[in-house]
Amino acid sequence: MASRLFAFAVLGLAVAGWAQQGSSPDKSAQKAAQPNSQESSPSGPNLAPPRSDRVRADDLGSEIGESSSKETQTDLTPPEDDAKAHPQSSAAVAEAEAELLGGKSGITEFHTWDPHKAAKSIEVGNFYYKRGNYRAAEDRYREALRYKENDAVATIRLAVCLEKLGVLDDARSEYESYLKILPHGPESEQAQKAIDRLKAQAGIKSQ
Repeated sequence: MASRLFAFAVLGLAVAGWAQQGSSPDKSAQKAAQPNSQESSPSGPNLAPPRSDRVRADDLGSEIGESSSKETQTDLTPPEDDAKAHPQSSAAVAEAEAELLGGKSGITEFHTWDPHKAAKSIEVGNFYYKRGNYRAAEDRYREALRYKENDAVATIRLAVCLEKLGVLDDARSEYESYLKILPHGPESEQAQKAIDRLKAQAGIKSQ
């Protein structure tokens, strides 16, 4: 009985020793896991990116805050004698606009290019022309030409209306405009005959 108690006591001491040995890590392992302070000395190259808070103001020179593209900026100031050389610049612009309008004055209404409205004006003009209202038809054909300049149909029909109204010089001019737009158009033969007829009435020799 005593021998059994002694054996259990020895076994208990052995187990307690093993548990204590397993709970404490190996000192050599701890030493290997710790970084060597001597090996991480700042003697090697510094690969960290530069920091703006480490820049010294003395290293920037005297041009702090100036753009690098300052030398490439374009000088937009006018020449010194620009006002003397172009004293009528606003008048020149107005004169150019007047030339674009064909030298006509008193025009206060402008139309944007719109072929659909031009076609509608021609349709209404044809309606008035068939009823003998040549003045109303003329207005509609002119309106069509404001919406669509150099429209061949509106030009030839405007010429016919003007001839009906007795405005022969303008009618001949519109016939000639049609031939410039469509020299071989479907109404070119009619336009040429009308030009020859109007020239004969005015006593102008055909060239």
